[in-house]
Amino acid sequence: MIGIREILGLVPHRYPFLLFDRIEELDVPKRIVGLKNVTVNEPFFQGHFPGDPVMPGVLIVEAMAQVGVVLAHKAEPFDFLKKSIYFLSIEKAKFRKPVIPGDALRIELVTLQRRPTIWRFRGEATVAGQRVAEAELVAMISDKPRSEG
Repeated sequence: MIGIREILGLVPHRYPFLLFDRIEELDVPKRIVGLKNVTVNEPFFQGHFPGDPVMPGVLIVEAMAQVGVVLAHKAEPFDFLKKSIYFLSIEKAKFRKPVIPGDALRIELVTLQRRPTIWRFRGEATVAGQRVAEAELVAMISDKPRSEG
């Protein structure tokens, strides 16, 4: 298991945009499972939707991508001061059930393809064993642009 302290060294995201709490399983570079404990005090629930809080589907996909960053970083560590990881595509995204406060969102990614700087994952999010979302994600690790000055 990888806890939050180690996660903060593996991904560049921070509150309120860090969208998972821990890594429960890791088989580098093939597979990873992360967990997000969805709480009522998530900042996005204030507007999505008042009185009927639902985690936005795009944030579930973002959580998948963030868990994928851990797998990529564990496979081939890189320095976030010099490198960035970006979405190239989101494909075959489907949302099957709402994710609400109190849910434990289990996020599993399997590597479909890996090149030196490109990763393709199949992601699936479940709550209590029921699939709530799925997508294929492609990401690229690249050098950060040098700033002028």
